[in-house]
Amino acid sequence: MSSWLQVITQGTLGAISIAMLFSLHRLVRGPSLTDRVVALDLFSLQTAAGITVYALWVGQPELVDVALVLAVIGSMGTIVIARYLYSARRGQR
Repeated sequence: MSSWLQVITQGTLGAISIAMLFSLHRLVRGPSLTDRVVALDLFSLQTAAGITVYALWVGQPELVDVALVLAVIGSMGTIVIARYLYSARRGQR
């Protein structure tokens, strides 16, 4: 891998790490449960993005499959929680 591509991937991993810190802060301190659920979904997608960039950096394309599975499971979990919150708000548990 050329040196400029290594610099770009390292910078991207750094930016994703900073974004994950902000998401983690919202997950812990979020004023409502809805904010926490959205922050958890964002955190899982940022983790998938980080795994994908890392796979590019080390040259292991097998890790992209792991990132895709994580992204799908995280998004499905968010949908399930949102449906539960919607039904609980309407009193239909």
